[in-house]
Amino acid sequence: MLQGFKDFIMKGNVVDLAVAVIIGAAFGSVVNALVQNVLMPFIAGLVGSPNFDEFARWNFNGNMVEFGVLLTAVVNFLLVSAAIYFVIVMPMNKLIAMRDRRLGMPRKDEEAPVDPQIALRTEIRDALKDPTRQ
Repeated sequence: MLQGFKDFIMKGNVVDLAVAVIIGAAFGSVVNALVQNVLMPFIAGLVGSPNFDEFARWNFNGNMVEFGVLLTAVVNFLLVSAAIYFVIVMPMNKLIAMRDRRLGMPRKDEEAPVDPQIALRTEIRDALKDPTRQ
C-alpha cells in the first residue's frame, strides 16, 4: 500500500505539477506587486483614484449595488494579464525564436521541406483514389 503511494508521488508529472504550483504562487506575488505598486499608482495619477470602488454606487431598495468594485476587478485583471504578457510571454517568445534560428529550425509559419519520395507517393496515392481516372 505504501509502495503504491510512493510510486504515485514520485511520478514525474506529480512532482512537475507541484513545482509549477509553488512557482506560480510565488510569481503571483511578483505580478501583484507590479500591478499594485507600479501600474495602479500610474493609473491613479491619470484618473485621480487608485480604484473605481466609489465610481458607480446605487442604493436599490436598501441594498447597495457597487458596479465600481466590479470595474476595479476587471481593470486589475487586464493589468495583470498585460503585465504577464509583456514581461514574460513576449520576451520568452523572442528567446525561443532566437534559439530556433540558431539551431536552424524552420519557423512555425514556414513549411518544412517535403521529401520528394513522400511527395511522389502522395501523388500516386491520390491518383489511385480518383474514381474518374482511366
